[in-house]
Amino acid sequence: MFKVLLAATTLIAYTYAAGDPADAHASIVRYQNDVNPDGSYSYAYETSNKIRAEEAGVGGTYAAGSYSYTSPEGQPIQLTYIADENGYQPKGDHLPTPPPIPDYILKALAYIEAHPFQKIQLKK
Repeated sequence: MFKVLLAATTLIAYTYAAGDPADAHASIVRYQNDVNPDGSYSYAYETSNKIRAEEAGVGGTYAAGSYSYTSPEGQPIQLTYIADENGYQPKGDHLPTPPPIPDYILKALAYIEAHPFQKIQLKK
């Protein structure tokens, strides 16, 4: 799992760097990688063009981390995530959000909650 995540983050960095020729010559200014016999690991890196990533977890079970960079439009992108038995759960201001639930749906849900299903006994 670690290799896949590291490869994915590296791919993001290379894709980002391909957009700006100055970024193509970015270098790694900080790199840390720890893998423990119990399956836990952590890594962190930072590049000269301000791409940062870090993650810690237990191989195949749990991972939590973050990465940040500046988009080609100049927007700072900051993403944090957890990956566990509930799946991949990213959080970031740049991620799309679902539209609000319409009032008529909220009223219908409240009605359903207030009037639970009751089984009707038919007479024979």
